[in-house]
Amino acid sequence: MEKRQIGNSGIEIAPLALGGNVFGWTADEATSFAVLDAFVDAGGTMIDTADVYSAWVPGHSGGESESVIGRWLKRDPSKRDQVIIATKVGMANGLAPEEVIRACDASLQRLGIERIDLYYQHKDDPPTPLDKSLEAFQRLREEAKIRTIGLSNFSAERINEVFEVAERLGLTTPVALQPKYNLVDGEFEGNEREAAKRHGLGVIPYYGLASGFLTGKYRSKDDLGKSARGGGVGNYLNGRGIRVLEALDEIAHETGAPLATISLAWLMAQPTVVAPLASATSVDQLKQLTAAMDLKLTPEQLAHLNKASAEVEPA
Repeated sequence: MEKRQIGNSGIEIAPLALGGNVFGWTADEATSFAVLDAFVDAGGTMIDTADVYSAWVPGHSGGESESVIGRWLKRDPSKRDQVIIATKVGMANGLAPEEVIRACDASLQRLGIERIDLYYQHKDDPPTPLDKSLEAFQRLREEAKIRTIGLSNFSAERINEVFEVAERLGLTTPVALQPKYNLVDGEFEGNEREAAKRHGLGVIPYYGLASGFLTGKYRSKDDLGKSARGGGVGNYLNGRGIRVLEALDEIAHETGAPLATISLAWLMAQPTVVAPLASATSVDQLKQLTAAMDLKLTPEQLAHLNKASAEVEPA
């Protein structure tokens, strides 16, 4: 299995990361355990979650995903040595130092581990000075509660500011960036990607399948009720989205691979990308995702997808 390094962290992972947002939500515990087992068996190494998953579900308060992963690790402690655990803080309550410290301890307890491998600032928190939040992450690292630092949902300008502050104060700099990026969400390809290149950040994009749109499940508005996540894909049913699906269909005919597999293989081939994130609610679904680690698209196929995903109608 090919391994790729996350920035300059020394951490190497397989080129697909498993998203934990569905654990304890659209995947019950038994299904989540089966998906996690199958992911590791297929050579997967990084599991990504957040303290806020799945607070949006009625009756949930956040931490459900971390708790499921923690119980999975407790069931078979040997798995801990096989996986890299990433989680996040700041989406719900910001990045004030006391909140970062409290949230990290809570995540460690739910996960049942001694150290988080990659700890993200889940989103920018402008009211909290960058030096204060970075100093909190520095403290966590010095206390061996986290191994490395990442940023998620940060603009290029703010990424640059993070590095300026961290380097000026001699603090640990981030090694990873988690942006929204896929064949129909290409905003990352501008200034954010340049910032990632400039600072040597390993990119681990989320929404790799555009909430399921790039699986081909949603072809018309009539399809939007097919799953709990269908409501989020209606905006992709436009000229660009349909062009991308048509290009994926053509490459599926050439390769025999499912659309989800091709979409993730395209992401894996993009500059700065270490491993896209994708989640699965069944083992059968997971197989389409992990197959992307073995699919190498030709230069012609990549160019075809690039042209289809352009924001403007190709000439």
